[in-house]
Amino acid sequence: MALRMQPCSLIHSATNSNSIGLTSKLKPHSLPNSSHFQVFAANMSSVAHVPKIIDSHLHVWASPQEAAEKYPYFPGQEPTLPGHAEFLLECMDEAVVDGALIVQPINHKFDHSYVTSILKKYPTKFAGCCLANPADDGSGIKQLEDLVSKDGYRAVRFNPYLWPSGQKMTNKIGKALFSKAGELGVPVGFMCMKGLNLHFSEIEELCTEYPTTPVLIDHMGFCKPPTNDDESLAFSNLLKLSQFLQVHVKFSALFRISREAFPYQDLSSPFSQIISSFGADRIMWGSDFPFVVSECGYKEAKEAVSLIAEQANMTASELNWIMGGTIMKLFPGHWISS
Repeated sequence: MALRMQPCSLIHSATNSNSIGLTSKLKPHSLPNSSHFQVFAANMSSVAHVPKIIDSHLHVWASPQEAAEKYPYFPGQEPTLPGHAEFLLECMDEAVVDGALIVQPINHKFDHSYVTSILKKYPTKFAGCCLANPADDGSGIKQLEDLVSKDGYRAVRFNPYLWPSGQKMTNKIGKALFSKAGELGVPVGFMCMKGLNLHFSEIEELCTEYPTTPVLIDHMGFCKPPTNDDESLAFSNLLKLSQFLQVHVKFSALFRISREAFPYQDLSSPFSQIISSFGADRIMWGSDFPFVVSECGYKEAKEAVSLIAEQANMTASELNWIMGGTIMKLFPGHWISS
C-alpha cells in the first residue's frame, strides 16, 4: 500500500519540536522572513548572473509498494522513512530547488535500477551519482563504466566501509576505479562517516597519483566545529585538501556536522575558513534528503545556508556559486533546461 505523504513542512513540524523550539527563540534578525534576510536575498537577486538552485547531495529509494513490485531493498537495508521520488519532487517544489544530484542509497546497494528509472523519467531535473563496487574480482570497474556510458551517471561515490575487511580505497581495485572515473570524466565522492582522519591519507594518495580525477568531499568530511585535538586535526586535513585543485567540498547535511539545531549557525566560522581555502567555486550545497526532512525540513535546509552566509559576511556572488554555480560548472550541460 503506497504511503500518503504530508507536505514536507508538516512532517518537519510533527517530528522535530526541539528544532522549532530553538527557532522560535532566535532573535528576529536570524529568521528567514526577517527584513534583514529579505534585504540580503534582494542583494543576491541583483547579481547579474544568478544560477539555478541545485542540490548536490540527496537520496531516493523505492516506496514499500515499488519495492514489493519491482525495486527490492537490499536485505537488511530496508529504509525507516519515506524517500521515494514523488515525495522529493514535492519538497523541491516547495523549496524552489531546480535540480539535484541523486546519490545511490545503501538501501538498494549496487542495484541501481530504481535511481536509473528516476534519471530516465526526469533527465533535465536530476543527475546520478552511482555507488562504487570494490569487489575483489574487479566487476565493479565494468559496472561503473556501464552506469556512466549506458545509463548516464555523472559521478561515483566511494564508501570506504564497503571495501573488503582490512583493505583500503588505495588498493588495486580502488585505484583502478578512481582512475576509470577520471577517464570517464566523472567526479568521485568520498563518504567519511567515521571521520576524515581515518581516510585522509587514502584521499591524498589518490589525488596525488590521479590529479585529473575530480573529487567531492561529502558533508564537509563529517567535520564538526572542532572542540578537541582530533577534531582540529580533521578540519586541518580538510583544509589541506584544497591544495589539490580537483577537490570540491559539499557543504551538505548540515544537521550532521553542526552541534546546534536549525539554523546551524555554529558552522559560520568553519564555512568561512573553507571558502578562504577552496574558494566558493569549489563548494556546493546539499540537503541530504530525505534524512533532513525530519531534522529541520527540506526548505529550511536551503534557507539555513543563506542565514549562515549572512553571518559569515559572504558575498552574493559566493552564495550563488555554492547554491548552484559550482555543481553546474562541474557537470557542464546538465540542468540547462530544467
